[in-house]
Amino acid sequence: MKKIFEIALGVVTSVGGFLEVGSLATSAQAGAEYRFQLLWAVVLGTLCLTFLTEMSGRLAAVSGHTIPAAMRERFGFTFFLIPLTLVGLVSLLVLASEIGGVCLALQLATGIAFPWWASVVAFAVWLLLWKGTFGLIEYGVSLLGLITVAFVVAAVRLRPDIAELGRGLLPSLPRDDPAHYWYIAVSILGASITPYLFYFYSSGAVEDGWNESHLRLNRVVATLGMGFGGGLAAAVLIVAGLVFAPQSIRIESYEQVALILTPLGRAGFWLFVAALGIACFAAALEVTLAMAYMVAQGMGWNWGENVKPRRAARFCATYTVIVALAAVIVVTGVDPLKLTLLAMALTAATLPVAVVPFLFLMNDPFYVREHRNGWLGNGVVLAIILLASILAVVSIPLQIVGGS
Repeated sequence: MKKIFEIALGVVTSVGGFLEVGSLATSAQAGAEYRFQLLWAVVLGTLCLTFLTEMSGRLAAVSGHTIPAAMRERFGFTFFLIPLTLVGLVSLLVLASEIGGVCLALQLATGIAFPWWASVVAFAVWLLLWKGTFGLIEYGVSLLGLITVAFVVAAVRLRPDIAELGRGLLPSLPRDDPAHYWYIAVSILGASITPYLFYFYSSGAVEDGWNESHLRLNRVVATLGMGFGGGLAAAVLIVAGLVFAPQSIRIESYEQVALILTPLGRAGFWLFVAALGIACFAAALEVTLAMAYMVAQGMGWNWGENVKPRRAARFCATYTVIVALAAVIVVTGVDPLKLTLLAMALTAATLPVAVVPFLFLMNDPFYVREHRNGWLGNGVVLAIILLASILAVVSIPLQIVGGS
């Protein structure tokens, strides 16, 4: 029975990975401007992340190594500094976006400008990490995050055309501004296949004490968890396509996104505020932990959310500094929507350094023994590497040309 409840690890990972400020922004913009034409990007991102998450859990269950720890051990500290630096810097921007998302929810609820909430939200994130356990974050956030199902309810109520949804599963070129179309597509993929997700997942598997007996459960958790998150992101896109697109509303602020749940009546606004705040708070916890995990594991320090702070002082100091830096970015008053989209595009640019090691680690008998990737797994990793390389090349030019 305990193993069944561990599916919450996949759910909390998916809430923090799909329905947070990045996915809300990119999916809402995609639906508002292109209706269902970019649904394929959400599905593609979900499939890629499902495979990578399953591999992360398999590596952790068989070897007891997290992705960062195995990366440093297998390739050396010099190589590890590359993903540590690139992924770390971009994840800091992502964390600032998530804290900004919680602040925006509070602004919508109270009318007090979001920068004033930055220190309060950052302190709440830090306090929960300092006082809480991994189980509290894993199960508590999973249950609260179920409020995001409101987007699925809204999508069902609006009764989208099934044939049009089907056409959205195939990439197609828009009539106008193709650079902006591909910029949003890249941002959606960046919001979906974020490296901190599988770093967090592998660390969570180690924290939960997974072993080879958890391999079947790992496949279920990865598939259902990521499928749940992907379904939520798709629901946001669909609702935006039905609410905003017919009125030619181009999303330029989160205040506009707050109207997305109007199909649910007067309660829709408050459901959106609650969903935004909870999902972004969950993501902020996840990103902070993932960054602290990566630093501590790469440096060989004691680490663990279940470890008392005095026994993992450097790990705790790391997430303290990370949260403080992200809060400073939010306090400056930088435009939350632009920061989010920039962070998602830059995340796409860092994917190759995070994904390439999978090809070696998942075929190394020292780590995964007889549970190595087969032809399908290796084919998927190679395809993701190709996709990641393309995204790395085009993300910055598209940010310049199509990011307006």
